[in-house]
Amino acid sequence: MRSLATLVGLVAMLPATLPAQRPDSLGDEVRKFVAVDTSVVALTHVMLFDGTGADPRADQTIVIRSGRIAEAGPAASVTVPDGAWTMDLTGSTVIPGIVGMHDHLFYTAAGGRAVQMSYTGPRLYLASGVTTIRTTGGRSPYAEVNLKDNIDRGVTPGPRIHLTAPYITGPEEGGGSMAVVSSPEEARRFVAYWASEGATWIKAYTDIHRSELGAAIREAHKRGIKVTGHLCSVSFREAVALGIDNLEHGFLTASDFEAGKQPDVCPVNMFGDNSKVDAGGATADSVIAVMVKATVPMTSTLAVIEPFVANRPTKEPRVLNAMAPAVRDDYLKLRNRIDSTGQGFIPAEGFKSSMAFEKRFVDAGGLLAAGVDPTGIGGALAGYGDQRNYELLVEAGFAPARAVQIMTLNGARILGVDKQLGSVEKGKRADLVVLKGDLGADPTVIRSTTTVFKDGVGYDSAKLIESVQGRVGID
Repeated sequence: MRSLATLVGLVAMLPATLPAQRPDSLGDEVRKFVAVDTSVVALTHVMLFDGTGADPRADQTIVIRSGRIAEAGPAASVTVPDGAWTMDLTGSTVIPGIVGMHDHLFYTAAGGRAVQMSYTGPRLYLASGVTTIRTTGGRSPYAEVNLKDNIDRGVTPGPRIHLTAPYITGPEEGGGSMAVVSSPEEARRFVAYWASEGATWIKAYTDIHRSELGAAIREAHKRGIKVTGHLCSVSFREAVALGIDNLEHGFLTASDFEAGKQPDVCPVNMFGDNSKVDAGGATADSVIAVMVKATVPMTSTLAVIEPFVANRPTKEPRVLNAMAPAVRDDYLKLRNRIDSTGQGFIPAEGFKSSMAFEKRFVDAGGLLAAGVDPTGIGGALAGYGDQRNYELLVEAGFAPARAVQIMTLNGARILGVDKQLGSVEKGKRADLVVLKGDLGADPTVIRSTTTVFKDGVGYDSAKLIESVQGRVGID
């Protein structure tokens, strides 16, 4: 689907035990962003969204001890330990650390720019409350292997990283930074190599064929890793039959809706056609039923789609300020052209259909997670786009507590780490996001991050953001 790959740019390790970083193991570059470094911390009088989908609870207190959640309950009944670092957070909301399920460590933008985000990416993710990411396709895989190691060792600030191998695609795509696999044996060899290098996910791209995708999935499962896909030549229902573990982007990338689709061929016009399809029709019902029956989750990436739609709120000052000046100029030129003509690359009805499809998927029992995908024309930034996803999920009709669950516990479930993180429950990792305001009353409060706890260490969001101003699109 070359039109989608070109216009939308939707391209781009599950360790046995997740590494915990206590303050005394953090290097100087990390410690300058640390706001709370005490072993016992009490967050008092908060509005709590616990990530399970339960209704928010007012006036709660959370006690952190040695990087874990020791207690969480009504402020009147939770005893604050003697000597605890106590933060009175009256008027603030706490949610679990966000689990970004399509959070690349590279960035693409208007003007043909593409850059690895080894500096700005991890800082923006962490500053925005994203404490865990899956890279979901790499362009410079060893840069990401090394970055993960530096974060795990406490010498670079950032979220914990679940590594995805470079993309695999078919010969029609032309390759670029992706691996082209033209036989099942090539697919198996690719998976075996990257599994040995520490990747725990494989990402299939638009022109892969069924035989190669099936071989990759079987080899991955043999080695204990998983496969996701931004597909086109292979439909969603075909991929489910092959045993795929996750599907990316949803409605606009599902070739199931293309009338007369040929096997192993990506319809060039699919993107435009899908925008005109009823997301509540019989085909949608069939796709959803197949995915739900096979328990195949889907990743929402509404934030990267929105900048291609005319007359949407896509010029947020903090986003523009984070961009390098030349990147910002090119982005605004393109956005102004889209808005002035009213002709976005994605029609407004197509965007609404994407939202509706995701809502129907969840209502039918599907497991939905979310991620920013910081690509396309550059309007969806690391971290900021994850936050924007929350607002868009609420716009799509999800209750605030359900939207939080999609962005936290659901992602942890797909990664297989939900026993350790993803919700605010006693004994879990203390990955917590403090937001100034009432998130249930105002979706934009998701942007008002003050302190982000990862493994019980509290990071100053404002300092992290200040460190990347004017650098997105450079490094």
